[in-house]
Amino acid sequence: MKIAFLINDIATEKPAYTTVRLAMEAVKRDHQVWLISASDLTYEADETISAMAYPAVSKRFRSPNTFLAALQNEKTIPERIILDELDVLMLRSDPAEESGYRAWAKTAGIIFGRVAQRSGLIVLNDPDGLAEAMDKMYIHQLPESVRPKAIITQSRDEVKDFVKDMGGTAVLKGMQGTGNQSVFLVTPDNRANLNQMIEAITRDDYVVAEEYVSESEKGSTRIFLMNGEPLRYRGKYAAFQWIRKPDELRTNIHVAGSTAKAEITDAHLQIAEAVRPRLVQDGMFLASLHIAGNKLLDINVFSPGGLGIAQSFEKANFSDAVIAALEHKVSYMYYYRRNFDNVDLASL
Repeated sequence: MKIAFLINDIATEKPAYTTVRLAMEAVKRDHQVWLISASDLTYEADETISAMAYPAVSKRFRSPNTFLAALQNEKTIPERIILDELDVLMLRSDPAEESGYRAWAKTAGIIFGRVAQRSGLIVLNDPDGLAEAMDKMYIHQLPESVRPKAIITQSRDEVKDFVKDMGGTAVLKGMQGTGNQSVFLVTPDNRANLNQMIEAITRDDYVVAEEYVSESEKGSTRIFLMNGEPLRYRGKYAAFQWIRKPDELRTNIHVAGSTAKAEITDAHLQIAEAVRPRLVQDGMFLASLHIAGNKLLDINVFSPGGLGIAQSFEKANFSDAVIAALEHKVSYMYYYRRNFDNVDLASL
């Protein structure tokens, strides 16, 4: 199997990232593997997509640290590959990491991935599905029974009315915002600052005013879904508990916090089942749900991270399960002479 992982930038990749673990596991399973930075894609005159890609050429490495160090070594020379000749392209670039002069990189994988898949290349997650999920409206198209109540508006009065309806406590954030940007908690004690909170968001975005889930004070459970189902390997769920700092509302695992072993409950599985039809419809091969209590706080379909954290607690090689699933998809394509739409193959 020939597989490439599209990331934000090879220079900023870190050993703990899930992409590195997946790439390393693919190499162990004797596949040809490349990592591609978002800036290294080219649409050629012959209508193919090429890339200057960093090859992972050795199976010697036993840790993500040494594996990535070899890829990032200045002696490692990228090589030009034709994406149309690959079997799988994993879109793992995180739009949350791109802003300012690199805003173009937010959708690079989606745009080039759409073209590359015309030749039968399997592109995961499906580019059209990812385009639908570029903002926080995506989670609010999932069943209201499993997510916090919310409104999305530019109206200051609408936000104030919603906060009042929620008893004076609510979460405010931007619709286009990411886990790295400001999230405000409105309480009866700081209502005097509500206008400033709204203005800070509406300068650049719509306001998402959201019901506050009190269980989130302790953090959230992260559970991976693969092919629309909770990812299990040898009876263990790919999941972990993220414990936030008391003064931190953001849900990104790269901000301050700690982790612990997760206990998967019926509530978690019910939420996973409720969102499964939408994820399957949108071709989301790999995703992670962030759940507090019985509510879905967030969903990551671009670069779900923390697979190594789950592995450390569960002592199960979840990366192996992911690569094995990709192998099956490639087999299906060969068996049926590539007579599958990309979105359908994503969750098979």
